[in-house]
Amino acid sequence: MNVPNSTAALDAAAHMHPYTNARKLEAEGPRVMDHGKGVRVYDEQGNEYIEALAGLWSVGVGFSQQRLADAAAAQMAKLPYYHTFAQKTHGPAARLADKLVSLTPDNLTRVFFTNSGSEANDTVIKMVWFLNNALGRPEKKKFIARKNGYHGITIASGSLTGLPWNHTDFDLPAIPVTHLTTPHAYGFAEEGESEEDFAQRLADELEATIEAEGADTIAAFIGEPLIGAGGVLVPPKGYWEKVQEICRRHDILIVADEVITGFGRTGKMFACETFGITPDILVMSKQLTSSYMPLAAIALSDKVYEGIADHTAKLGTFGHGFTGSGHPVATAVGLENLAIIEEQDLVANAAAMGKILQAELAKFADHPMVGQVRGEGLIAAVQLMADKATRTKFDPEGTVGAYVFERAHDHGLIIRNIKDAIAFCPPLIITEDEVREVVARFGRTLDDATEFARKEGLFAG
Repeated sequence: MNVPNSTAALDAAAHMHPYTNARKLEAEGPRVMDHGKGVRVYDEQGNEYIEALAGLWSVGVGFSQQRLADAAAAQMAKLPYYHTFAQKTHGPAARLADKLVSLTPDNLTRVFFTNSGSEANDTVIKMVWFLNNALGRPEKKKFIARKNGYHGITIASGSLTGLPWNHTDFDLPAIPVTHLTTPHAYGFAEEGESEEDFAQRLADELEATIEAEGADTIAAFIGEPLIGAGGVLVPPKGYWEKVQEICRRHDILIVADEVITGFGRTGKMFACETFGITPDILVMSKQLTSSYMPLAAIALSDKVYEGIADHTAKLGTFGHGFTGSGHPVATAVGLENLAIIEEQDLVANAAAMGKILQAELAKFADHPMVGQVRGEGLIAAVQLMADKATRTKFDPEGTVGAYVFERAHDHGLIIRNIKDAIAFCPPLIITEDEVREVVARFGRTLDDATEFARKEGLFAG
């Protein structure tokens, strides 16, 4: 019960939350988090949790990193705010843009800043439309995305997202976009279909879509190298190679959404390296500042930039931007965050700890309620099933996953359920002992969930 005038009571009475059942929040109140240190966070009652989702897939350097607080304070004292409109800039924005050009794939040479990944993907849509108008191709405006992909929640970026709960009763999609089959063999391959054959079927689907719509109407293909918020879905072998060949042949831009996977998550600086992608546009956020400050960035190829830049000369401006685009405090924090990632070799740590995480979670593969363990580097998921032999989902879907999410708190663990997939994405700084503790706490939670599922008649195994 909420104590009158407590943080929980004030929040429940006045604060409407994102991604939350508003009536459930009113009735039960929120869990109030108070402070964090390393990979752990603590609530107001002093309960300790390992944050195995790094907040929202994002706190790479851990909680309470003093260097980031100091960088923010120093910039706040020097130049707390300035904009980047009308040929003005400041040191942190210029230096961070230069740094990102040096870190991203070699063909990407310019950077545009926004405040969030959603704003960034919204901006990508406008950039691509602007570019094709500049090139005299006013019909080339459609996007191709994937079911279960996640690209944000604005009207435009939310249209690219391929998740039902982001569309239902929001009247989305609201832009011209086609969502293709989710590139995940376990969930979407046909019976007896090999991973290679599945990848070819997806390539054929893409080719057929382009033929049906007309290549001269399709502007870009957008995808996460590895789908994150849609369930940590690893693409089949050969998938990205086939997609890129088809898009290049039809003059369709390739947009890599690395909001979750960027800056080391898959064991490489960018997942484009992991999956062999050469994007025309790359979108970054989350671990760019470890989410200590809101910041996102779009890296553009010369081909894209030059076409846009020429048109701004014709029109006199690029009529798009945000008050906080390239905010000095956010970009200062981003610079320091990247310095920490490099100095502490956190990309290599993610690769090493990722191997341990994947191996330890793989031990649950024989559990009667675990259908698949999957992931890449330091991002993983455990798929829970009512009948693993027939790949039968729980009914109603998500009931067991929701129980696991809630019950994990009692074992000092914060994870995320995506229906009945349990996602793991701990801070890049995690140690081997901490990885093993995450898995141990999850194991205890899974034991409880198995008992719950049996009692509720959801699972007979």
